[in-house]
Amino acid sequence: MLTLFIVVIIALNNARLGAIEQTKELQDIINKANELTDATRELDTKHADYFQYYPEYKKHKLAISVNFPISSASMNNIPDSTKNDLIKAGRILRDFISKTTQDNPHIQYLLIIEGQASRDKSNFNYELSYQRALSLKRFWEENDVNFNGTNCEVLICGSGDGKLSGTGLMREKEERLNQRFLIHILPKPGKIGDKYTKK
Repeated sequence: MLTLFIVVIIALNNARLGAIEQTKELQDIINKANELTDATRELDTKHADYFQYYPEYKKHKLAISVNFPISSASMNNIPDSTKNDLIKAGRILRDFISKTTQDNPHIQYLLIIEGQASRDKSNFNYELSYQRALSLKRFWEENDVNFNGTNCEVLICGSGDGKLSGTGLMREKEERLNQRFLIHILPKPGKIGDKYTKK
């Protein structure tokens, strides 16, 4: 009985030490994620012409007035000056992520390109907003703005006209201004070491 008691005490102590170590490592990961989230806010201080950060939504708005024509997702329907601004914005974004991940090679980013649509009578605003986001991704690639090799995963999504989400977040009062893009830059700091994960 005494031997069993000693074994249990040792096991509990080891578990307590492991939990303390795991908590410290988790806190380090959280701190690093917070640092990287703060770093993304540099985009709107250094590049306010291209990006605006909204802390209440934790999102960046691409500060370029794209204003697709209604029911259009074609980059051909956008003025050349706007296209040039979109290329510059893409390069700024790519260079920012590349530099940040070089400084922190164990960190990855999730870049979400979100298309939006204005509220009109169309039943295809979600499909249209997705096509707009996809058009921007393809347009960037055609102009040598790639995120390959930057520790960055790129996702394409469309939030339509916001009716189905029920939140109306990040919507402009003037509907034509909602024919645009939102950019989400999320740091993925990694996971707790394998010694803490279940096999």
